[in-house]
Amino acid sequence: MKKVAYGSLMLLLSFMLILSACGGNNKDNGGAPSGNSTESSKPSGKEDDGPVEELTVAFPIVSPDLAGLELVEQEMNKITESKIKVRVKFMAINAGEWLQRTNLIFSSNEKLDLTYVHGSMYSNMVAKGMLSPLDDLIGEYGSGITAALEPKYLNASKIGGKTYSIPSVRDLAGSYGYTIRKDLVDKYNIDLSAIKTLDDVANVLQLIKEKEPDRVPIATGGTQSFRDVYKFYDELGDNMGVLPHYDNDLKVVNLFETQEYADFVKRIREWYKAGYILSDAATNKLSLTELMSSGKVASYLGMQKPGFDAQETKSNGVEVVSAELNPPYSTTSNITVAMWGIPVHSKLPEKAMKLLNLMYEDADVVNLFTWGVEGTHYVKVQDNIIKYPDGKDATSVGFNSLQWMFGNQFKAYVLENNDPEIWSKVKEFNESAKPSKALGFIFDGSNVKTEYAAVSNVINEYKLSLETGSVDPDKILPQFNAKLKAAGIDKIVAEKQKQLDEWAKANGVQ
Repeated sequence: MKKVAYGSLMLLLSFMLILSACGGNNKDNGGAPSGNSTESSKPSGKEDDGPVEELTVAFPIVSPDLAGLELVEQEMNKITESKIKVRVKFMAINAGEWLQRTNLIFSSNEKLDLTYVHGSMYSNMVAKGMLSPLDDLIGEYGSGITAALEPKYLNASKIGGKTYSIPSVRDLAGSYGYTIRKDLVDKYNIDLSAIKTLDDVANVLQLIKEKEPDRVPIATGGTQSFRDVYKFYDELGDNMGVLPHYDNDLKVVNLFETQEYADFVKRIREWYKAGYILSDAATNKLSLTELMSSGKVASYLGMQKPGFDAQETKSNGVEVVSAELNPPYSTTSNITVAMWGIPVHSKLPEKAMKLLNLMYEDADVVNLFTWGVEGTHYVKVQDNIIKYPDGKDATSVGFNSLQWMFGNQFKAYVLENNDPEIWSKVKEFNESAKPSKALGFIFDGSNVKTEYAAVSNVINEYKLSLETGSVDPDKILPQFNAKLKAAGIDKIVAEKQKQLDEWAKANGVQ
């Protein structure tokens, strides 16, 4: 989450593919840093002597297995009724139906008190007045939230100086790297420490092509292109107007007419012509997990984080190792990919904030959302180490959530055979990341909706063929850029530049 669950969700919830392999997904890789108590902490805010109120909480799911959800809800209510006088009612919505279902909920004012919010929809939800501002509620009831999230991360979700959603605590940055089967590294004495650039990657691909003729040297999965899994810019939310090298003196550019983009697609074209890439890469529907587990593919590019190799090894069914190609950066998109907000029509915003606060400070609540019920969905091995019950795994245990979504993952247990120090390492990873100069900027595309839709269509038309090397960029890239201009990408870039300038002035960013 990882690649299948996270990739599926991002594809369904945004206009284009984050975590994916975004590093957001912590499937089977949750854990608590050393010394983290698993005892439930006391509730923050004022004591509540009123009646028990029911809160409806909505979140997307990918796995159809909901057998354990009711049991988790029952156990959750034992905590929330006692601590904050709240009874929780889960509204788990299939990811494929999320947009349609939540739009109906908001338009009809159907009861909803706390909801997952994805970054690609965030500014539009705020512009439509769908979410409540949370700053006062955080100040009164959110001490667990402010203790768990550094101000730079909490402030990254502000729009117009106000907080409308709160990010989950997980990997809040990303670095791109090269991942390869370990048996090939051992067999051919490949020095991972020497792989630092895409040129170095190409040398390995050439070796694999020569020595392993029955294997495809490198691939992407499903509808991903190579640009989805290797970025060199802040996408500023949507890739339509970006910030090269995470800075560029805050000058927004059209990515697709930059020299960097042209060089990138020409490189990928060279790889394709050399036979390094799947011949049907532009139309391939198989996931990376499927390609790697079949033994057909040797390696891939992707966004990485601490624990990535263990996570990918488990997902792929074959041991892999990685080389980092660039240092970690933190962008607004890294942070806002998974957030929580309170619908403006909720009649219980104070209670909703109290529940949200528990998701950041109470280890029992975190682990119910993350792993389910102890003794049924997992058993403890040590204080912070768990395993699935005998004869069970993630697919058969009866509860399998998108773990990166829920509150403070630094309080989650570690699955046996994963790094017991994983969360302390993720924390260090976050702290080491260089922030984009536009960290905290969120684009509002409501003034360019027509152009946005038209440009999206053009990108979808050309993206996979160009960015998997399947066509000649010398011929196709000019056509692509001509259609982008006709669709209005320059207007989007100008609007984004205007908003970024205003944001920089308001926040003292130079």
